[in-house]
Amino acid sequence: MAQTSLLCRSYLLFVVFLIVGVLAQYEWQSKDNFDAIKFKFDKVSGDNCPIQHVSDLYLPEDTISHKPNIKEININPVFPNRTALLHLHNMALSRSFFWSYILQSRFIRPAINDTYDPGMMYYFLSTVADVSANPYINASAIYFAPNCSYSSSYRGFFNKTFPRFAPRTFRQDDFNDPIHLQKISTMNTFEITDLGATPEEAFSKDYTSDLYKINEWYKTWLPDEVGVRHDTKTTYQVQIRYANNTNETFTFHGPPGADEEPGPVKWTRPYFDCGRSNKWLVAAVTPIADIYPRHTQFRHIEYPKYTGIAVLEMDFERIDINQCPKGEGNNKPNRFAGTARCKEETTECEPLQGWGFRRGGYQCRCKPGFRIPSNIRRPFLGEIIERASAEQYYNGFDCLKIGWVQKQPIQWERAPYRIREKHLDRRPEYRNYTTGPSSLHTERMNVDQAIKFIHGVNENTCKNFHPQDLILHGDISFGAKEQFENEAKMAVRLANFISAFLQVSDPNEVYSGRRVADKPLTEDQMIGETLALVLGNTRVSDPNEVYSGRRVADKPLTEDQMIGETLALVLGNTRVWAAGTYWERNKFTNRTYFAPFAYKQQLNTRKFKVEDLARLNKTGEIYTEQTWFQSLKQRWSTNFDDLQKYYLKIRIRHNETGDHLQKYERYPTFYRAGNLKHGFWSQPRFDCNGYVKKWLITYAAPFFGWDSLKVKLEFKGVVAVSMDMLQLDVNQCADKFYAPNAFKDTHKCDEKTSYCVPILGRGFETGGYKCECLQGFEYPFEDLITYYDGQLVEAEFQNIVEDKETRYDMFKCRLAGASAIRAASTLIAGLLILMASLVYRFR
Repeated sequence: MAQTSLLCRSYLLFVVFLIVGVLAQYEWQSKDNFDAIKFKFDKVSGDNCPIQHVSDLYLPEDTISHKPNIKEININPVFPNRTALLHLHNMALSRSFFWSYILQSRFIRPAINDTYDPGMMYYFLSTVADVSANPYINASAIYFAPNCSYSSSYRGFFNKTFPRFAPRTFRQDDFNDPIHLQKISTMNTFEITDLGATPEEAFSKDYTSDLYKINEWYKTWLPDEVGVRHDTKTTYQVQIRYANNTNETFTFHGPPGADEEPGPVKWTRPYFDCGRSNKWLVAAVTPIADIYPRHTQFRHIEYPKYTGIAVLEMDFERIDINQCPKGEGNNKPNRFAGTARCKEETTECEPLQGWGFRRGGYQCRCKPGFRIPSNIRRPFLGEIIERASAEQYYNGFDCLKIGWVQKQPIQWERAPYRIREKHLDRRPEYRNYTTGPSSLHTERMNVDQAIKFIHGVNENTCKNFHPQDLILHGDISFGAKEQFENEAKMAVRLANFISAFLQVSDPNEVYSGRRVADKPLTEDQMIGETLALVLGNTRVSDPNEVYSGRRVADKPLTEDQMIGETLALVLGNTRVWAAGTYWERNKFTNRTYFAPFAYKQQLNTRKFKVEDLARLNKTGEIYTEQTWFQSLKQRWSTNFDDLQKYYLKIRIRHNETGDHLQKYERYPTFYRAGNLKHGFWSQPRFDCNGYVKKWLITYAAPFFGWDSLKVKLEFKGVVAVSMDMLQLDVNQCADKFYAPNAFKDTHKCDEKTSYCVPILGRGFETGGYKCECLQGFEYPFEDLITYYDGQLVEAEFQNIVEDKETRYDMFKCRLAGASAIRAASTLIAGLLILMASLVYRFR
């Protein structure tokens, strides 16, 4: 009996240890908010989500902190771990502007007994391009309110609407897909579905119904009840100049402006995408505006209202969390605040990027007045702390207190002659320097004079310089590929869409399955009709009659669609100052040249301009002579093997009422397009005669389509976006010898005791770095920070150059523990003196 009781106790103790081991990695780690969210995250799966309560399909709103806010984008720098969310925000905003523009662009064209709206394939491929060109975006969709979507995809469907229409694309894991026999996840396979094609009685599949558990995105903007007011929607103005030099000013209704509440973009709570991608997603939602109802012939009862929403989603797991305690930089609602394991007595937390939804995305830096132990090179990494045992945690990861802390000097003095000469000998570019454009072409560039020249060029002074002086070397814009990556992706997105439409959609394609008009009369029919007259019967038939309901192929791309897509690049991203879609000669329908170019002349504005650059057709002016156009045309003239191949599994509605889904006639299909690395980055240049008088960096992405025989691909044109170079951050820190950075190793840190670390958000100025102490050294001053700020270091070095009062030589780190050694040596010297005096006295 005793043995049985002992055995039961052992089993019980084993179970307890097993449970504790599952709940926490080590016994010193107590459960916190991260564990609670992780439990809820793991609780739901694709198998059990249909029977879960609706509350279990959502995570708290504050599980995602520091969401991008359009009101702060051009004021405060965006954290590196929020650039993917910012791109999701900008893409949703761009799609809202495009669909609002194109749905209202019918007012530009003459009224006809047909619709100018894009066909269904345009909607499908547009959502495909949103996902295919952006690896961080997992899904894209457009949801229309009931009976608010018009289409040109059905013959005789003029002024008729779909009951529901919601084209959606999400990225599939194609590891087990039979298309890929290599068993490799390419992440280039997309499932495209019209979620509006559901049986009328299936309420749980109706995305407008409350029984559709995960439709929080729908309720953010829809349904929109505007009453009888015409002024409830924000207006935007576009001045268009066509190739024939005719002008038009078009005003359309769009999403709310950046200065309005709540702004144009709303964020959903993280939700489980049950029955679709079966992942935890986060969505950015923007409204689509239209004039509704249409074609009433009474304009006063047609109101601007939100008829749909654009929803772009990304995986919740790929969004970094911030485990650091709340503070000035982390004061917003944050469910994970305070879950970091830093020892608050001697260290402070700093978030890192790239960790996603898991522990350890931070590092523990020493607090002011403390230093890293001499055997440690860098701050304590959070991932290492999270994996540490109790013994390792309690006996390590501490900073040491600095023994003697100095005060900053109040009285400054001019540097002695020998000190000043030492620094100038070390940096001879500050002794005899050149100014103006010549400062960029010296053997050792004076970074201050170079940046001074760049800032000195504007629309008033640019004519004083030679045109060659206004074209900079590419190493001046070092970092553009990383810092302007989101803007370049928007160009890749439009290039991907045009490539997909040209390769997948065929305007001459004929679909089967619906009734058509009778053919012209034959001889036999005429004999029968003559006999019918004798019998008293008549029959009327029109061979040109059109019956409602037959699905037709999308029409070729139109000028309005290309203008709208190009304009959306500028409206959707405040860092894009100009964008253009440049078609190769005779590649656009019924046009020799076609190049819609959209731009703005103020940062925060609602007035934009569009020019068709095809009107500039003189030699030397035509856009096909641009360097980036010629370079991409030559690169993609014959060989297309390096292009990405994207597979599409399209399911469309069976009929116009959307009773159920059916596979697209070519299922699956594919298209080829370029990605980010296939584009071209231009040199920075200031175009004194251009539309945007700024130092612009241009990224161009090519697009492709079938040749006239549909046998092989051919180069069709280029999508280009231009950004202001002065929004780049200058990197003055040391780098590898082959890094093409004109400002490399121009920092003023004391290299014997400290090293340079770049600081983001300081723009095209010097001082965008900090001087951190090297291993074995400590920051000696009483201060709120533990490093020397680069802007302060640069200013003090400039005082040395100008022979003014300076404290530049104080900006050095001190040998760690030197104060303690100095105190010990003093004590030893005192003891020796005391011993010597005692020996002398008692001799």
